[in-house]
Amino acid sequence: MLPKTIADLPLPLRICAATDGSITYLLEAMFKGNVDVHTIAQKVIKADNEAASLLKIKREEPINHREVTLAINDKIYVFAKSLSPINRMPPEMREQLMQADIPIGKILRTNKLETRRDILQIERTKKTPHFACESLTRKYVIIHNNKILMWINEIFPIDTRWQTD
Repeated sequence: MLPKTIADLPLPLRICAATDGSITYLLEAMFKGNVDVHTIAQKVIKADNEAASLLKIKREEPINHREVTLAINDKIYVFAKSLSPINRMPPEMREQLMQADIPIGKILRTNKLETRRDILQIERTKKTPHFACESLTRKYVIIHNNKILMWINEIFPIDTRWQTD
């Protein structure tokens, strides 16, 4: 069940908050366009204590840190940050994730990975560094073979861009 503070959001945003599926495919269906992924940051780092705890890995293990925006027709709908343990990723997935502006949902699908998403947190926040308005933030993990494949934090602006026809 969604938090009560989410109940008054526009329907497309409530759907994005509640889904345990691909945000990319939802955005494309709602706004009738292809999602453009723009990579802001992409680097391999060693897991600190916080990342190791989030991903259930050992400290110092290599992780892929990625920050992207998802846009349709030059309108940004999502800022997303992901952390992925390098050693858990199939090689083809690792290459796609680290070398191209491809949405995670499409990477999982093209690699035919059976996964599930477990939502950890959904909340409204005041201004964020990414949007100058109130935002919805959600954190979740993608599980594959009973292990965390990715930890993701998505931030959605709460404004008029969510109005559909």
